[in-house]
Amino acid sequence: MLNITTFLDANAKRLKKDVFYCPEKGTKYNSREILGIVSELGRELKKLGIGKGDRVLIYLKSSPEYLFSMFALWRIGAIAVPTNRVYKENEIKYMSQNSEARLMITDLKGEEIGEKIGIKTYTPENIENYREAEVLPSETTDWDDLCQLQYTSGTTGKPKGSMLTHGNWFTSIHNECDVLELRQNDVFLGIYPMAHVGISWGISALRAGALYIMMERYELNKYLELIENEYVTVLAGMPPVIHTLTNLDSDYISKLDSVREIISGGGPIHKKIWKKFTDQYSIPIINAYGLSETIVIGTGTVIRPEDYIEADRFESVGHPVCFSECKIVDEDDPYSTLDKYEHGEIALRGPAVAKGYWNMERETRESFLPEGWFLTGDIGYLDKDNRLFITDRKKDMIDMSGWKIYPTEVEETLIKYPEVEDIAVFSIPDCHRGELPVAAVIWKNDEDKEGLIKFAKNNIAGYKVPREIYSTNELPRVNGWKLLRKELIKMFAPEKIEKK
Repeated sequence: MLNITTFLDANAKRLKKDVFYCPEKGTKYNSREILGIVSELGRELKKLGIGKGDRVLIYLKSSPEYLFSMFALWRIGAIAVPTNRVYKENEIKYMSQNSEARLMITDLKGEEIGEKIGIKTYTPENIENYREAEVLPSETTDWDDLCQLQYTSGTTGKPKGSMLTHGNWFTSIHNECDVLELRQNDVFLGIYPMAHVGISWGISALRAGALYIMMERYELNKYLELIENEYVTVLAGMPPVIHTLTNLDSDYISKLDSVREIISGGGPIHKKIWKKFTDQYSIPIINAYGLSETIVIGTGTVIRPEDYIEADRFESVGHPVCFSECKIVDEDDPYSTLDKYEHGEIALRGPAVAKGYWNMERETRESFLPEGWFLTGDIGYLDKDNRLFITDRKKDMIDMSGWKIYPTEVEETLIKYPEVEDIAVFSIPDCHRGELPVAAVIWKNDEDKEGLIKFAKNNIAGYKVPREIYSTNELPRVNGWKLLRKELIKMFAPEKIEKK
């Protein structure tokens, strides 16, 4: 028997201090109060007919209500379907229909979203009154029972629901506590959206009994203020944030005096920025590699402080974490393992690898091999010391500040704009954000870049909207159909090609 929320029960019995803080609302919670709120929310969900195995969408802003709703669903054996508040109606509708969700937890009125997509809604209210509520016993669940569908888009344009289990989450929390060496006197500042699997770092902090400070939205000055005033010891970051920190005046460096480590993930960090940050702050970057399908480093790799002596190239994402295995396979034959320094597809295996994709048998067979290996779609190699280096991507995914953007998904929406004859979405390098999405367009009649951008903003999440539109009369294709995305940047933005 394993229900991942039982760590709340254990902590409630032994910890009296505050473990969760939302500065925007000025609210703090200890472990017993969190358990009370989760219990009462669980009872309300059960009254609405939600039970073990039911799928429930969460469509809230990053907030205590988001985290507690997720815990409540896990508590009663239901399956959480986290969605990002920036998603538009058609994106939410697809996830609702694909997951066959029975309910949506949201603070929006039914007529605003629920009625439009045909789903009943529930709004968590008065959660502050639930702090002392009677404890609701956790539902009996096993290691392989689903607790979450984490949607991650695919190159086909259809988001895929990674089937995550209580056992997957148990492994992830264990590994992250281990990697960060989290202790009760730690203070963790989290900036990742709660719809993102990066929330696992915050949940791991809660599990360790540390104080988890949650920023509803990252803002640099508030970020620095919290670090200094709350004596943050473990800091969530990502490449753009770390890049920004390297460009601050020297007066700001002392604001990070309490920090003993900073996390980087969600995308590659440029080696020059990594080295510059290390030289300026003397704070080790915990450079992590994982995916939605592995709950970050539930099964993945990471650079730790002790690796810095040898890994001074500032390029590697390190060694496999506890329980994890990593190998490089031939892109065309995943059953053929490659030797050291040979470039191929990165494959991961471990107890945090998802069970597959919800209602997508073909996609599951293509990515999840019979012996437990998960094909990541990323290209890389292992060095003589088995450190992993990521060099490219097999898929066309664009990685902007950790946001995953899939060109085909964006193209399938924007091709519907009346003036667009054909469109290709691709990325251009950006030192701050890693990559930016842009588009090359063949127009039917008149060029209408402004209209297309407005259409995009109304139909897809803001981070997916192309930052630049290039007009053209032809797109590079093989035999008239297969788009050559790597050629697009050479054609339309050669000045953006990063020199190594």
